[in-house]
Formats: sequence, C-alpha cells, structure tokens
Amino acid sequence: MAAKKPLPFSDSVMKQVRSIPRGEVRSYAQVAIYAGRPGAARGVGRELKHLPGQATQVPWWRVIRSDGTLAPPVAHEQAKRLRAEGVTVDERGQVFRVVVKKDGKAL
Repeated sequence: MAAKKPLPFSDSVMKQVRSIPRGEVRSYAQVAIYAGRPGAARGVGRELKHLPGQATQVPWWRVIRSDGTLAPPVAHEQAKRLRAEGVTVDERGQVFRVVVKKDGKAL
C-alpha cells in the first residue's frame, strides 16, 4: 500500500481553515502547524489574502493573529462576520481584538 502524498500547502491550508468550527478562531501559526508547515504563518496569510472567488467557501475570518488582533485591511469585515457567529470582538479605535477564554476558545 502506497503512502498518501501530502497535499500542496495551499490545499492543506484551505482544508484546515474549512475545518475551524463556527464561533471559533485559530491563529495563522496554528493553521500552519495543522497544515504540516510549522513556522509558515505568513504563508497562511498569503494564501488567505489571495483566495479566488471562494471567499465564502473558506471561512477566512476565523483566522486571526496570535495576539488576538485582526489584520487592519480586513478588520471591519472580519469583526462583523465573527460577531455574527457569536465571537466577542473588542474594538478600541482602529484595533480589533478577539476575546479568548483561558481554554483557547473565542467568547
């Protein structure tokens, strides 16, 4: 029996992002680890930035920075989508931050 060939990075990232449950978030770094490429958080960001017309099929808004903040270019739209899923997002000026419980799940 032949070993399974690993998915290309892009496909693996999309698979991991699609698996994030509604109302939960993961950091770019976590997605990179689950995609089999620890340390490739920026690569995850690039993949999500260049999503083709599947922006609603891939819940990109569930991926946040490790410090809980949302990336400025998409922060308003991302906060709106996360709030619609019941995630608490604090807003202070132009900085949006997801409130995360001690168990790592978003509030």
